Amino acid sequence: MADFLVIAIPAEPDAAEWLIVDGEGNRKSDIGRGTLAEAREAAADLPVIVLVPAVDVVTTAIDLPIKSGAKLRAAIPYALEEQFATDIDELHFAHGSAAEGGARPVAVVGTSLLEGWLEALAGAGIEPQRIVPAYHGVQRMPNTITLIAERDSVMLNDGASIELAFEGVGPTDALALAGLLPEGSAAPEPEDADEVPSRHLVAWCDATAAARYEHEFNALRGELASVDVSVMADGALPRLAATVAAGAGVDLLQGNYARKSEFGGLFRPWRAAAGLLLAVFVVALVGKGVDFLSLSRQEAALTEQYTALYQSLTGDARVPGDPIGAAQSLSRQYGTGSGPTQIFLPSILELAKAINENGNTEIEALSYRAGVIDLRLTAPDVATLDRIQKLVGDSGRYTASIQGTTQGEDGRVNSRIQIRDSGA
Repeated sequence: MADFLVIAIPAEPDAAEWLIVDGEGNRKSDIGRGTLAEAREAAADLPVIVLVPAVDVVTTAIDLPIKSGAKLRAAIPYALEEQFATDIDELHFAHGSAAEGGARPVAVVGTSLLEGWLEALAGAGIEPQRIVPAYHGVQRMPNTITLIAERDSVMLNDGASIELAFEGVGPTDALALAGLLPEGSAAPEPEDADEVPSRHLVAWCDATAAARYEHEFNALRGELASVDVSVMADGALPRLAATVAAGAGVDLLQGNYARKSEFGGLFRPWRAAAGLLLAVFVVALVGKGVDFLSLSRQEAALTEQYTALYQSLTGDARVPGDPIGAAQSLSRQYGTGSGPTQIFLPSILELAKAINENGNTEIEALSYRAGVIDLRLTAPDVATLDRIQKLVGDSGRYTASIQGTTQGEDGRVNSRIQIRDSGA
């Protein structure tokens, strides 16, 4: 699996931070600090991902009938023109992939800023593979607000389409400005209960921010379904690097700033070999007709298994039109691995069996990172949680640990469970 050097460019010169991680987000080095030239020495031949200051890039979302290509890049600035006071000729627009609803994220930055970053990187001998806004490295979790507070900055997302960064604003004000706090009382009126979604907050803070905002997080526990605060011993970079190395975030190197590639020239000498390989493949496919029929039957059986897994995981009684595509979508959303950390789908199957044997248990949120599944669920009582933990561990391959429990007003128990490979 490829390793990446992730460099965070600060607002102040000569104060960069860098870290080597692999494609799963596993940390491979200590954090380095110094000039970009010193970061270049640490890069060796590794591909470089650059995180640029969060407050210098605005992220919005847009839904256009144009799906891709140069026409989409040309249409986006004019579609968003009224949202910016600056002339669009002075702005650079970069877009990400469209979500299931059709909207796609668009990152907007001043061209002078982007060119300044590129000039500084080139001066240090660094050619970045990707340039990503720092707050796009905040991990996404469904039905969960994820927040990182470091020094005077707050970065957050809502697990869906909202991605924001603030300077000089505390967590409470940041959530309010993002529209992520309920209006008025935390307890909705009975007739509105079905219309008010429960929100969970997972916050990561450096030691200074954790102490400064302790009272705010305590107050937010009365506004949100749950608030989980953790201290980042080494700052935000390891968490941000792990997320962008896995492919998250909008790459600013698009359009006029896209990396020059020579793939066409590299592929041209291999066209004849590729044609021959295709011919061999067709002949082999025809000669393996019987095997194809057997694989088709296996595919049908796997589709049935994927459908059952999808329904157990999502709680959706409907049969997905494309079970395999649905399972792949969940894998992309929660993360997948390779090698010894490839446990996501097998461990989810064990979890589904355990939950099926302990009725009235509901999964509220699930995330996957570096071989660890983080699960939030509600159960009738602690004994049910203990049974689920034991059933997952009975396979011998996985260990399940209860991270904490709280009891809701309805008497049900809210808990976080982590599942990992027993050999990890």
